[in-house]
Amino acid sequence: MKIVAKNKLWKYLFWLGPFLIAVGLTIGLVSEQWGLITLAFLITGIVICGLGIIWQSYQTSWWKRRSTQAGTNALVATLAVLAILGLINFLGTRYHLRADLTESQLFTLAPQSRELVRALPQPLKVWVFDINQNPQDRELLENYQRQSSKFQFEYIDPQARPGLAEKFGVKDYGEVYLESGDKRQLVQTVNQNERLSEIRLTSRLQQLTSSTTAKAYLIQGHGERQLSAGKGAISQAVQGLGDKNFTTSPLNLGETSKVPQDAAVVIVAGPKRGLFEGEVKALQDYLNRGGNLLLMIDHNTDPKVDSLLQDWGVRLDNRLAVDISSESVVGLGPAAPLVTEYGEHPITKDFGNGNSFYPIARPLEITSVPGVEATPLLLTKPYPNSWAESDLQSEKLEFNEGKDLKGPLTLGVALTRKQAAKSASTPPAPPTSPAPTPSPIPSSQTATESRLVVLGNSDFATDGLFQQQLNGDVFLNSVTWLSQQDQQPLSIRPKEPKNRRITLTTTQGNLLILSSLLLLPLIGFAIAVIIWWKRR
Repeated sequence: MKIVAKNKLWKYLFWLGPFLIAVGLTIGLVSEQWGLITLAFLITGIVICGLGIIWQSYQTSWWKRRSTQAGTNALVATLAVLAILGLINFLGTRYHLRADLTESQLFTLAPQSRELVRALPQPLKVWVFDINQNPQDRELLENYQRQSSKFQFEYIDPQARPGLAEKFGVKDYGEVYLESGDKRQLVQTVNQNERLSEIRLTSRLQQLTSSTTAKAYLIQGHGERQLSAGKGAISQAVQGLGDKNFTTSPLNLGETSKVPQDAAVVIVAGPKRGLFEGEVKALQDYLNRGGNLLLMIDHNTDPKVDSLLQDWGVRLDNRLAVDISSESVVGLGPAAPLVTEYGEHPITKDFGNGNSFYPIARPLEITSVPGVEATPLLLTKPYPNSWAESDLQSEKLEFNEGKDLKGPLTLGVALTRKQAAKSASTPPAPPTSPAPTPSPIPSSQTATESRLVVLGNSDFATDGLFQQQLNGDVFLNSVTWLSQQDQQPLSIRPKEPKNRRITLTTTQGNLLILSSLLLLPLIGFAIAVIIWWKRR
């Protein structure tokens, strides 16, 4: 009797183990501190449970029972599953692996956005003055935050913190501000109809973090693309330059006869008439003193810049670039070559096999010139998919040996030319007037090279086509590279989500309702009846 009573006493004593484990877990979870007391309870409880299992096995041959073995297998399997789930959760918290299957990569930041955030020089914070936290906006901000710990965001109720709202000058709910150091800038105002835009956020972020601005002059007076909105205008391209911290101004060389000293880039966008000899000479002088020029010359035009291009080894071909694969693949006409091959250059380094197209384009011929480094940017498909057509009167496009040029064709080229070092022994002439204030952009005194980009088309940058595929990126990256601002990222800009709404008439809506609620169920029922009848 005494042995039996002693065994029962030990049996009940071992139940103290699970009790101590429960106490330790409770203390740790409630206090959120796993200190010495918590660990003492847990370790003591685990030791008592282990001793209880060993004693039970010794007294009753517990391990040899079939029920014990089955229970042990179930326990081990359960613990293994819990361990696997815990490991998966740990890895999911530590590492973020996401797959964006949307057509326009709607839930993935553009490379330019990622580069900007990862290269933040100092902490930056986004303030969203709104009561409601829209899941779509929050997801976008979290995507930014994953790129760098220097990027933070916070939602603020203007009524709860009026002092902070007054500091930013908040006037309405939904206003989004960027703050970096003592700089603040309004991004946009979000509401039910307008959500937070990656394009606007990245553009404002670039403006806020950039310490320099550059001046871009657009030549006018020869039928070039107009800068304000209108048919064939490049207003969207001009707005894109503003978002990248460029200040744009029109320039008529017929009035000034000289490119201003503060010009970081000069752009000639699709002139219809020829430039005067003095204007071409002004552009040549600008390049000779370390300037940067973007020429976009359309087919069937003669801007009279052959003498300038000859110095750089570029010749404008008068034939028309044709791509017969464009019509069958994406619905473009054969006179709008689809480019998917790009040269190895900073302008196109992140393009991969992305698409850009150039309606009514002319090819370029590149020859080697001492001191000039040329890199083709835009290449059409090889022959027989593309060629340069000389007979534009024929209704049927066919390659004519001896007259036409086989592809691949070069539609764009980037060129650099080193500047000759000035002699240090020549003393500078005494100034006759006060010296101008130094400009933050490259000047003729500091530039070490001249840069030139020639494109055989300007239609790709016009309103409507500018935002299609990589067209806008080709233009903006070319201007940014030309400005010699190496700290500016050259990459693919964020894309706006495409409108996928389906607009149905009343008849179409009623037909859709009837087909889904009546026709489809009847078809399913008829198939079931036929199968039953055959198996009967």
